[in-house]
Amino acid sequence: MQTVLRRLQLASGVVLLIYLFLHLVNHALGIWSLDLAGHGLTLALRLWHSMPGTVLLYGAASLHFSLALRTVYGRRDWALPVVEWVRLWAGLSLPLLLIRHAVATRLAASLYGFEPNYERIVVLLITSGTQGLQLALLAPGWLHGCLGLWLRLRHYPRVRRAKPALIAVLIAIPLLSAAGFVRMKRAVVAMSTTLPATDPKLVAHQASLDAWRHNLVMVYLSLIISAFLAGQLRNWLERRKLRKASFNA
Repeated sequence: MQTVLRRLQLASGVVLLIYLFLHLVNHALGIWSLDLAGHGLTLALRLWHSMPGTVLLYGAASLHFSLALRTVYGRRDWALPVVEWVRLWAGLSLPLLLIRHAVATRLAASLYGFEPNYERIVVLLITSGTQGLQLALLAPGWLHGCLGLWLRLRHYPRVRRAKPALIAVLIAIPLLSAAGFVRMKRAVVAMSTTLPATDPKLVAHQASLDAWRHNLVMVYLSLIISAFLAGQLRNWLERRKLRKASFNA
């Protein structure tokens, strides 16, 4: 069972890493032009908004999160190496990105007919003041996925020999993504003397979308905290039982 769970965790993690990679590459295309990034976004939407893509992405996210909750609950020792703490912190931030992204694009499209393109997305991030948050959340998710993949594959000689190249890719992709986003922001602002208006569909339903985002984030944080506290309670009860058994002996 442990082997099966590890394989499921790896498979679901690879799906999420591919999603992040394509997302970061789409941003990086903005270095060349907003139109090129838009074409990349169109292809990505066709992939992830299709029925197979939707099931694959959100199924992988749900599975990976469920296994993460199981790990948090089951851990008995929190004296972890630094790299594990970094991976844990980066991984726990990823659902915050997925929630924000899912509400602002997929949920808005499904419920209110919002048609996302990079100009509208950039305008939305600028007017809401969350463009820095978007970039800040992408990088930890990418780091978490890359570290998880490295920890699983580092025992192979070819992977160890490729370590310098892998580190270069780890660093370069988020930097290129950030540069592309900044370039797209400048292009959108330069289109007119004033910032283009936010999509009226989003304006009309912003309060509802904010409520969805807030509630999903609260559910996510509640599940993480509950799993941790339940695990700590289980550990305390086990230690208490062992102390009683030792005292009676």
